[in-house]
Amino acid sequence: MCKDKKIKVILCGGGTGGHIFPMISIASEFKKVNKENEILFVGSSDKMEMEIVPKYNFPIVGLWISGLKRTPLLWNILFFGLPFIFKNFLLPIKLFFSVIRSVYILYTFKPDFVIGFGGYSSGPFVFISNLLNFNTAIQEQNSSMGLTNKFLIKNVNFVFVAYDKLKKIYSNYQVYNFGNPVRNLKIQSSLESYDHFKLDNKKKTILVIGGSLGAKSINEAILNNISLIRESSYQILWQTGKFYHDEILSHNLKADNLIIKPFIDRMDIAYSVADLIISRAGAIAISELCVISKPLILIPSPNVVDDHQTKNATEISKNGGCIIIKDQDAKNLMMNESISILENNSRKSSMIDSLRKLSKPNSAKDIVKKIYEIYDSKN
Repeated sequence: MCKDKKIKVILCGGGTGGHIFPMISIASEFKKVNKENEILFVGSSDKMEMEIVPKYNFPIVGLWISGLKRTPLLWNILFFGLPFIFKNFLLPIKLFFSVIRSVYILYTFKPDFVIGFGGYSSGPFVFISNLLNFNTAIQEQNSSMGLTNKFLIKNVNFVFVAYDKLKKIYSNYQVYNFGNPVRNLKIQSSLESYDHFKLDNKKKTILVIGGSLGAKSINEAILNNISLIRESSYQILWQTGKFYHDEILSHNLKADNLIIKPFIDRMDIAYSVADLIISRAGAIAISELCVISKPLILIPSPNVVDDHQTKNATEISKNGGCIIIKDQDAKNLMMNESISILENNSRKSSMIDSLRKLSKPNSAKDIVKKIYEIYDSKN
């Protein structure tokens, strides 16, 4: 890899943190390799990437684009497809203007490489990039290919995935499994780490995280087992999510071993004090938790398109890296299962070993290195 060569890269996609933060990790790695590298993000003009990306000092442009809005089949039958047409009547117009803007961006920026990460903006932009003979790639975070990437895989030069399963399924394409790019978290437990959350360093800690907005079933599992928690020798650091926090505080829970937070912004410190982690099963969360390698319970969200979270969790579980609890069973099983794991040293050790084998902490570095190799071979 020739670090002296300056290259220009467009990273496109967004809509959720699961698409945005891998893009930021890759962009940061490109800058680390050569600070003269030029990076441009392309997102959807009304999505969260337009706010998040500038905070990391990267430029971003937005496309006027949205996804296909699905409507109930019965409605479409009864009303001759009008509900579907009504919800999506602007989509062809948005696609037309997105294509025009994509062509303009490509010919003014002149990237050496275009990488799509999924999300609405990724589809038309990567497709047009390939059509105009720019070097293209996609990065799939989940264990099954998302709708946008399924469409794009036939129209790109290279594919980056996070699971061997996908590498086998799409073996006809140039597929590389380097894992998902994750944050560079420095995990080191210390007395200061426990003090940060007012935790007792002599007690084992269960970290409960249900995403930034929170997870109803996970929160209910804590509330339903408050007596068990009070009587246990463990302590719980609980991220309720901003949406549920006020409601949970209204229960006036009194437990010395329960620390309640709406949101944990220093997740590195939270990971460092955790002896066991309970989490949803988003692709990036799982990749990060594999790197952390702490005993793990995953509760997949049932409200995800194509049930991606269950599929992600299953890939970890079948390798012995986690326990899966169904969303509807969390209230009855979550706390008892947590205590059972913490009280079984061989079970904990086995889970940690499995997660370490699945961990890919250098994903961003490996993807950037491969892109440089491809670039060098073509120039």
